[in-house]
Amino acid sequence: MSEARPRSVDDRSTANGEKETVVVVGKESVGKSELVAGLSGTTPTTGNFRGTTVDIERYESDEFVFVDTPGILIGADTETTRTAIKAVEDTETVLLVVRATTIDDDLEDLLPLVQGKVGAIAVTFWDKVENRAEARAEIDALADDLGVPVTPVDARDVSRIATDGGAGAVDGTDRDRLVGALRSPDEFPGRVHRRTGIHLDPPKTVIEHPVAGPLVSVALLLLPAAAAVHFANAVAAELSPRVETLLEPAVEWANGLPGPLAAVLGGDYGLLSMGPFLFVWAGPTILIFAVFMAVYKKSGLITRITTSLHPYLRRVGLTGRDLVRVVMGFGCNVPAVTSTRGCSDCTRGTAVSAIGFGSACSYQFPATLAVFAAVDMPWLVFPYLAVLTTTTLIYARLIAPERARTASLATDNRAFLQWPTWRAVWRETRTVIRSFFVKALPVFAGIVFVASILDYVGILDAMGEALSPVMGLFNLPGETALVVVMGSIRKDGLLLLQSDGLSGTLSAMTPVQVLTAVYLAGVLLPCLVTAITVAKELSPKYAGRMLFRQAAAAAGFSFLIAWGGALLL
Repeated sequence: MSEARPRSVDDRSTANGEKETVVVVGKESVGKSELVAGLSGTTPTTGNFRGTTVDIERYESDEFVFVDTPGILIGADTETTRTAIKAVEDTETVLLVVRATTIDDDLEDLLPLVQGKVGAIAVTFWDKVENRAEARAEIDALADDLGVPVTPVDARDVSRIATDGGAGAVDGTDRDRLVGALRSPDEFPGRVHRRTGIHLDPPKTVIEHPVAGPLVSVALLLLPAAAAVHFANAVAAELSPRVETLLEPAVEWANGLPGPLAAVLGGDYGLLSMGPFLFVWAGPTILIFAVFMAVYKKSGLITRITTSLHPYLRRVGLTGRDLVRVVMGFGCNVPAVTSTRGCSDCTRGTAVSAIGFGSACSYQFPATLAVFAAVDMPWLVFPYLAVLTTTTLIYARLIAPERARTASLATDNRAFLQWPTWRAVWRETRTVIRSFFVKALPVFAGIVFVASILDYVGILDAMGEALSPVMGLFNLPGETALVVVMGSIRKDGLLLLQSDGLSGTLSAMTPVQVLTAVYLAGVLLPCLVTAITVAKELSPKYAGRMLFRQAAAAAGFSFLIAWGGALLL
């Protein structure tokens, strides 16, 4: 073991007096974000880590700038893990975060990554340890063996007064003790010679049951989407008429402007016409969905669900972790695609394609429900979801590489279930909302502009007329071609089915035809916002290949739905 080198903050500060940067590293779900939020007492700022395209969060305190890295998955080829490792390589001071419940295994896996760096070790989930006095003695002995400060903490509440003592402990709160350790960091060895013997297995729940577990897990994953859509419908029913009435004078004013400007602002696809749908329908859906997913993540429930479903999903080329991303797409495809950075390289492409194909986002799903309600067929939502789920799984199986069907989950053990703090839930929710406004909203504005101009010069109508004969292949009226075109550009283009011009056509369609039209318009292509995000995250070449592949699969499935349903019914 190398000789310990305690150094003060002043010794490590830069010449111009900048705060010391501390990279916070650990495995997934170890409590890093809650810990650094408690240490700094501030809200995070987001940006790209140097040399990467992955967003990380920075928390700044009076003394330190904490860089919260993505959770490391040992043995997994994920972009987030590579980013965390690079952050350690490029920074001198590290706060290594390990779980008290698996401390020996975590240290064995992570110490080689931080060897030669200086810093301290935080041991989270300390509140789960039963005999803390005996465990604290083991922690002190471990710190002596490593030559690095080791501080047990409750990451959810670092302001609590430490009561378990320990050799050389700083009086006061967990935060005081850990900050004191960071002020005098020591060099990390490459391995540990002493094992504490501390290990706790979380109790099993119904989610771990071999038969009921997967069913409960699927129900839990569908609950956020169902609750979000129900809430959005209730909010929209109250707000939509009022917002439309409020905007009527503005729309009338916009329509009096010169041609192109009137189309962009007040036309059928203009900002004043489509903007309210974004905030009245999509906004509440994204908010509620984000809250649910934050609770799932911070409570440990999402890890349990992931583990339960993985054996079944691997057969179609996805992991349990990938499915969580696909379900996230029901809120907004953009953060869902971005979050696939945490997926294995061999399954990430399949997960992204599944999001673009089968995640009925907060535009598409409410618009779909509105169309079904317009023809007094709200019950169609059940066969629609069944068809969407089944075809998405088939599509994933068809495009997944062979090695994706043998991918491991890379999850160490069952997560402890615990009540999340409202601060942790808000931090997660805010990240999703920020991604929606910063990434999705500007693209939405650009698409509205392009669609409005295309409509103004008659290109959309021309495309609809050109595709009208093709609709016969799917047993659909030619008038539905424009809906398919607009649904491919923006998922709320489905609402054209209930417009005044198509209301007669819609009312004359059979349930199978309505289902086919909504399905084809919804999945023929991912919306442009999603396609642009995929091009940025992966590559323009991959995005183009994905669009072509999805269009072919959607056309084939729609053909089977249309004529198979007609034969059966």
